[in-house]
Amino acid sequence: MAPVIVAATPERWPDVVTVFADCADGRRCWCAYWYLPNRDFKAGWGEANRATLEREVLAGAEPGLLAYVDGEPAAWALVGPRDRFDRLNRSKALAPVDDRPAWAVACFIVRRKFRRQGLTRDLIAAAVDFARRRGARLIESYPVDAAGKLASWDLFLGPIAAFRELGFAEVARRLPRRPILRLEL
Repeated sequence: MAPVIVAATPERWPDVVTVFADCADGRRCWCAYWYLPNRDFKAGWGEANRATLEREVLAGAEPGLLAYVDGEPAAWALVGPRDRFDRLNRSKALAPVDDRPAWAVACFIVRRKFRRQGLTRDLIAAAVDFARRRGARLIESYPVDAAGKLASWDLFLGPIAAFRELGFAEVARRLPRRPILRLEL
C-alpha cells in the first residue's frame, strides 16, 4: 500500500514526535540544524532543538511532510522556502546559486520499522508536489555524494540517486561531497 503523505500541521505534532522519537540523532536534532546557528544548535541538542521545530509546526508553518503507512506515522521530510532556513542563508558551501527563489527539501527521518521501503523517495516526490502547489518554481536538495559507506548523519540528507531519479540535476558543488541539486517545477 502506498504511503499517505501530508503536511505537518499543528494537530499532527504528536505524529512528528513519534517519528523523531524513533531516531537517536533525530530526537536530538529535530531539524533545528537548518534553523539555528551552529552554536545554538549544539547547545540545544535535545529538548531545546525540539522546541524550535515544535514552534514551527504549532504556528502552522507546515515546515515538513509526514508519511503514514497503514495509518501509522512512519517518516518525515523537512521542506519549505529556502530563505526560511538560516543554515542555508549563511553557508558558503550551500550558498544560493543565483538570485532565483527556491524551496529546499533538506532532511529525512524514517522510523526503524519502515526503513528500506522507499519512503525517502516517496517523500522527495511529495515535497516536489507540495512546493509546486504552493507556487514554487524551483526546489533544491543538498545530499552527500560519497563513494563507499556514508556516515549515519549523511543519510538524513537523502540519497543522491533518489533525487537524480526524480529529475534533480546538479547545479553547483563547492565541496567535493556536497552538491546542490535542483529541479525546475
